[in-house]
Amino acid sequence: MTETRSQDISQTPFQQESNNLKLNDKLALIALIDEGMRLGTVESPVAADLFDNLWTLVNATVSGSRIRRIKPENTQNGFRTFEINAETGETLGRLNMLYLRKPIPCYYLVYVEVAAPFRRKGLGHKIIRYFGEFLAGKSAVGILDNIIPEDDPTFDIYLKNCWKSMASIVGDSFLNEDENYMVYIPPALKDKSLKESVLKLLHHLKRKRTAIDMRDNEMMVRRTLGEFKELYQTLLTYFTPEIKRGVFSDFTRFMFTRFVTKFIAFRRRIGNLVGYTGGESTEQITLPPEIARLPVKSYAPRELGKKTTLAFGEHSQLSKLPQDLQTEPARVIESLPNYRRPSFMAWLKEHGKSDKDILTIGDLMDLGFDPTRLKEITLAGEDYIFERVQARQVPEFNKKNELLGNIVSKMPTEKVRSAWLKTNPIILAFKDRGNAYLLRRKVPGIHWEEALEQLQSDSSLKVLNASMRFDKMILTTVREAYEIIAQQLGLEKEVLLDQLTTFVSWDLNNNRPQMIIDFAGNYLESIWMA
Repeated sequence: MTETRSQDISQTPFQQESNNLKLNDKLALIALIDEGMRLGTVESPVAADLFDNLWTLVNATVSGSRIRRIKPENTQNGFRTFEINAETGETLGRLNMLYLRKPIPCYYLVYVEVAAPFRRKGLGHKIIRYFGEFLAGKSAVGILDNIIPEDDPTFDIYLKNCWKSMASIVGDSFLNEDENYMVYIPPALKDKSLKESVLKLLHHLKRKRTAIDMRDNEMMVRRTLGEFKELYQTLLTYFTPEIKRGVFSDFTRFMFTRFVTKFIAFRRRIGNLVGYTGGESTEQITLPPEIARLPVKSYAPRELGKKTTLAFGEHSQLSKLPQDLQTEPARVIESLPNYRRPSFMAWLKEHGKSDKDILTIGDLMDLGFDPTRLKEITLAGEDYIFERVQARQVPEFNKKNELLGNIVSKMPTEKVRSAWLKTNPIILAFKDRGNAYLLRRKVPGIHWEEALEQLQSDSSLKVLNASMRFDKMILTTVREAYEIIAQQLGLEKEVLLDQLTTFVSWDLNNNRPQMIIDFAGNYLESIWMA
């Protein structure tokens, strides 16, 4: 039987394996250790092996990079590609484009991507500038859809490289409000009237946009899956000594747990991509038994952890928490019971387990989601939920809290299809051991997508739903709630969809919708925005 006792990571002989890793491999491991990609070293000897001269190497790699044009016959799905390559061969970034011949030569920029450790170092500007020189040399027009948020530091990257708003060529009347098309006019065409030609190109692009997105998604899945496979092999290489000895440190468990949680999140997302058919199977990554049976370790060992901080919330609320939770939130929170959501309870029943059993890394792969991310706790007789998120997401959640406050102030007694519209803001947010932990009240409801999933998969609920059409009621209520909030707050519905999470009333003990049934009809009791 594999031994999984904890050991001091400073005693683990990783130096030789660390030296065998390439720069990209080391950066990938560090990204797992710290989602924020810290810019300094840490006290742990193991991590210091990885960090040795690392950022000097990053800067040298960037300065020595070259742009390589991939031949069209070597590209996939009709895209043409530029790559930013290090002298050692690693790919630091890429630009994908699609060539259009009529009515005038044009290259549509599908996306620009720079690997996370090499961002903010000028590579994006470098490849965009090269693209402009390429367009000028070809006497071809360039078109792109600028999806960079206005508050992002790179928002003006295209303006700085001689791109201009599409409206300056064709006028505002031909563009939808949510479109941010930009155009590059090469020197050879600057004195020509291009409005009619560019309009035809724009019309063609809009008509083909779904097909382009499908090709882009297919490439993204193939590329990202390849990166996961490389990272997995890097983990196996780095932890070879422990795998051979069958004695695993907390650091090892943490690294493989973080890898698996990122991988299953990717596996869930690609199912919703336009045009994804599963051609690139995620089943290519399987865990060896000795790794699969390791207990989940969702927070960094103390040697890698930063100082505990209160990210936001009232200190008066903090003082009400138990002392050990205040001083060691990660350890205490991760030891709490997992939130008993219906899909998790169904999996436990199917596998003959109880909610008190310790989950393994292999269990996460089988589940397809991480049930340890949500924990239940009772404080002063009230039920609450702790949610684990990436520490770098705290500012994003703080903004969500502000949005929830605006909903409450402007819509204090709102109903949506007779269901009460409520909010469930974050009360406190901690940062500890590389994670952030968000405290909310536990509401008698579940995520609306899980509600639909239960209605369509649970045998007893399927029969009930066939006659009552609860799924249609939930979907209609959620959709109308977003429309009402968007109208009241003067925001785009799409913005709200990205920022808010929606829960619908649900009887968790009996796993069934919590509905009000009266002479006026059937409707949800409540709907929560979080």
